[in-house]
Amino acid sequence: MDFIELLRKPWPWYVAGPLIGLTVPVLLLLGNKSFGISSSLRHICAAVIPANIPFFQYDWKKGIWNLFFVGGITLGGFVATFWLSNPDQIVISASTQQALAQLGVTDFRGLMPLDLFSVQNILSLKGLIFMVLGGFLVGFGTRYAGGCTSGHAIMGLSNLQWPSLVATISFMIGGFACTHLLFPVLFQLVK
Repeated sequence: MDFIELLRKPWPWYVAGPLIGLTVPVLLLLGNKSFGISSSLRHICAAVIPANIPFFQYDWKKGIWNLFFVGGITLGGFVATFWLSNPDQIVISASTQQALAQLGVTDFRGLMPLDLFSVQNILSLKGLIFMVLGGFLVGFGTRYAGGCTSGHAIMGLSNLQWPSLVATISFMIGGFACTHLLFPVLFQLVK
């Protein structure tokens, strides 16, 4: 198997997980940096918004490495999507397909079901609720929790930070509640 073919295949959790986990000690050893993505939005806003908002008045240039990190993630996602995409169909468990089919989600081409994420649906009331309101709630929750799921679950837990444990448990409980309780109700209301 050549190198490109190896990159195209999904990597097992026991390879991908430790590679992600190793970013924490590497960042700490190379410059005492904390892993996290959500702080980059604050850095961008502080750099481009010429306002007297106290939250954005700090030396954002100290965190510029984070902007390069997020830029690398974006570039990597672009390369993976357009040059290294896996030609195999994404496997979704039969029980998940059945549960979604009961809600009317049946088109599973690509990474996201088109029944939810087509252009037509995004511009509808359903899209407004799921994308705009959902995006707002995710952004608000990230700011309120003092970081995103990756920052708390990967960086915070590895540093044994109590707030990160509470945040990660809350993210999981909220995700389960939304998936199993809120999503079916909302999906039926906006059909």
